[in-house]
Amino acid sequence: MEGHKMPKKAYFIGIGGIGMSALAQYFKDQGSLVTGSDREASPVTELLEKKGIQVVIGQKAENVPEGTELIVYSDAVPEDNPERARARELNIPQFSYFAMLGQISLNQISTENIMTIAVAGTHGKTTTTGMLAKILHDAKLSPTAIIGSIVKDFGSNYLHGDSNMLIVEACEYKDHLLELSPIILVITNLEWDHTDYFPSLAALQQTFQKAIERVPESGAIVTDPSDKNIASLLTNSKAKVVDYTKEPAYTLNLPGEFNQNNARAAAAAARRALPTILDSQIADSLADFQGTWRRFEYKGKTANGADVYDDYAHHPTAVRETLKALRQKTKNKIIVAFHPHLYSRTRDLLDEFAVAFSDADRVLMAPIYAAREVDDGSISSEILAERIRATGVDASALDFDAIEKTLGEAGGGDTIMTMGAGDIYKLADALVSHK
Repeated sequence: MEGHKMPKKAYFIGIGGIGMSALAQYFKDQGSLVTGSDREASPVTELLEKKGIQVVIGQKAENVPEGTELIVYSDAVPEDNPERARARELNIPQFSYFAMLGQISLNQISTENIMTIAVAGTHGKTTTTGMLAKILHDAKLSPTAIIGSIVKDFGSNYLHGDSNMLIVEACEYKDHLLELSPIILVITNLEWDHTDYFPSLAALQQTFQKAIERVPESGAIVTDPSDKNIASLLTNSKAKVVDYTKEPAYTLNLPGEFNQNNARAAAAAARRALPTILDSQIADSLADFQGTWRRFEYKGKTANGADVYDDYAHHPTAVRETLKALRQKTKNKIIVAFHPHLYSRTRDLLDEFAVAFSDADRVLMAPIYAAREVDDGSISSEILAERIRATGVDASALDFDAIEKTLGEAGGGDTIMTMGAGDIYKLADALVSHK
């Protein structure tokens, strides 16, 4: 896509994906006629329709519109997808979501010289990206932002901006982070994750080291340089290393020390992007930040009066820290419905998962969300529940219907947390809507 030219017509396969939908909105803003498809309707496809982007439910070869100049596809869409096959027949250029982000970041498909700020790390990426976008938006810098969840402050996972600054949530899975060319790279923290791709922490660190070394001398790495998993990666950085832990504590609507660290990282990145920004501007923006969908989100009460929260946590550290913050909010019973994400992650981090639920009174374990993987019989939700029980926490492996029934019996004063990267959030919505 050389030539700094946006396509007149672009088609997005898997447009309901959280990143894909934000990128689709960006293309529409840049003047492209954008349409797309997804396997099922969702709150995200409804959001796109409201924004004037037509979405076809179901994926068939004939869906690809005549005159389409560019196909963007989700990583979840296989090569033999009928729409991708049709695009090959028509010789339409195809880019994965992250490859397309890379093209924009490299100024290959934009109308101006894009300056990219990438927010990476194992935990807190989405919240930090949302916070940073809000700070710079409130400071009238008018950034464009592509975020991994719907930010309540924007009512979207996409923020339209009129400047050349692009803030993007970056993912390390399959080295997608290396597609981007950021001037500022934020690394919130670093732990072994995506164990189906990275065989070890060292392999993951290698990807981050490459990303760090590619940031130019004029740029910055915003991170915690004392983090034992990050410190050694900074040795050959050409860019200035900015220590976000030197930021003060901020007044936030969001609970937990992990959100304080997200705020510090966002504040430090904002200072680097806009050196003239005032302390008071940062503090005011963060104090007003409303949070994002599926990040410690309060959903309401059940018919019996139990409070319901939902969270995307799917790594043991995120689970532990989220429940720790929830425990600080209540002394009453906490019931967690957890949807393990991927056989590989559950198996490889089993020891960490086993002790991550210590602040819960009861854990209801849904069947493992397989996503892209095949069950080889080495791990199950029953095995994880057994390991949790061994730590003294009441844990059961149940199907979704049994979990919903059990949660519906929770009493007034109890607190329910649905948790995981799968579709467990639908139970939270159902419990609140059934009142």
